[in-house]
Amino acid sequence: MASGNQLSRRAVLQRGAAVSIGVAAPYIIPSGVLAAPGRPGANDRVILGFIGTGGRARQLMNHVPAEGRTVAICDCYLQRCAETLKEKKAEWASYQYHQEMLEKEKLDAVVVATTDHARVLPCIHACQAGLDIYAEKPLTLTIREGRVLVNAVRKYKRIFQVGSQQRTMEMNRFACDFVRKGGLGRLKKAQGVCYTGPRDYDGLPPQPVPEGDDWNVWQAQTEARPFNHALQFGWMGWRDYSGGEMTNWGAHGVDQIQWALGMSESGPVEIWPTSPGPHGAVSMKYASGIQVDYDMPQGPMGGGVFIGENAKMVIDRNVFTTEPAGVVTNPPDPGVAKAWEGPDWVSRPHMQNWIDCIKSRHRPNADVEIGHRSISVCHLANIARQIGRRLRWDPEREVFPGDEEANAYLDRPRRKGWELPNIT
Repeated sequence: MASGNQLSRRAVLQRGAAVSIGVAAPYIIPSGVLAAPGRPGANDRVILGFIGTGGRARQLMNHVPAEGRTVAICDCYLQRCAETLKEKKAEWASYQYHQEMLEKEKLDAVVVATTDHARVLPCIHACQAGLDIYAEKPLTLTIREGRVLVNAVRKYKRIFQVGSQQRTMEMNRFACDFVRKGGLGRLKKAQGVCYTGPRDYDGLPPQPVPEGDDWNVWQAQTEARPFNHALQFGWMGWRDYSGGEMTNWGAHGVDQIQWALGMSESGPVEIWPTSPGPHGAVSMKYASGIQVDYDMPQGPMGGGVFIGENAKMVIDRNVFTTEPAGVVTNPPDPGVAKAWEGPDWVSRPHMQNWIDCIKSRHRPNADVEIGHRSISVCHLANIARQIGRRLRWDPEREVFPGDEEANAYLDRPRRKGWELPNIT
């Protein structure tokens, strides 16, 4: 139960009706989906479970909309579950393994807020169980696992929202639309922050594994190593577990650049490093001829700078500015930004969009394909840094044409028990 790459057949069959959407038999919507917006009854909410109970997960728990109801949580480190229940003053069911939670609880959807390296398999298991998913960013550890995840979401007809909340912020939507529709005149170039990359694992001294912590499960697909507290709780700095800030904040900034360029479901065709090392600047070119330089040591962490023939626009989280100032003549009401500035700013409206789409069965603002494409661009930047030369990229086939060395970086070896299922 702790590792395998498939849910039990019983668990999938229990959700048989839920995975039938799009075929001849009618799709049976869970009872919680039928509640009237804003007026959910005790038995009419979207029933949620959380996979992962770290700091980000606990933030999201605070921002579940009224139409959602959390009933269960799981974490491979049981102490984290206990801490969460105490902090939230909740009596939710708690599990150490997500497979058990998916089998035993009558859920409609899950929020997956694990570490980067352990995120994709629980998402796929949720798809196989007929559940809808809200998954935190960075969505994936490799480009290949992202495509397998997209395939699973489409095969099982799930509603999948990536935690790229700027896709729901009106200021960001307006600004990206403005750039994409020519508001700056012909776009000449774009710039992004030079987000730092990860480093190779350099070893940490072994420490005793805490009681209730399944260290084997935490390591998931990665190479087995001795436990160290700094590894489990500082994992983002190492390549085996994350893409560093390039996939952390870069997941937001790159996503905005993709959106503004009209490339939300595509990507660049060339990538090359312009300064050496794992944290060096990287440039990219799109088929349109637009070049994006990720070379700013400081700048809009959640967006980018867009230089057109008539004006310049800086897009960041929930805000944009222009030079000259009067270029935008019909900006959104400033009040729309205030919805993100109080205690609800973290992601409540973005989660609301997800809940609404669970009910309507429409694709959410940050659909899985969008999240996969944006994080793929981040992965491409890190790959170019590692290889240290210009690379050609085919965004349709998601390969480096004729480049065996580069294509080897699209996937990674996975430990036995954490293999990806074959989903086409």
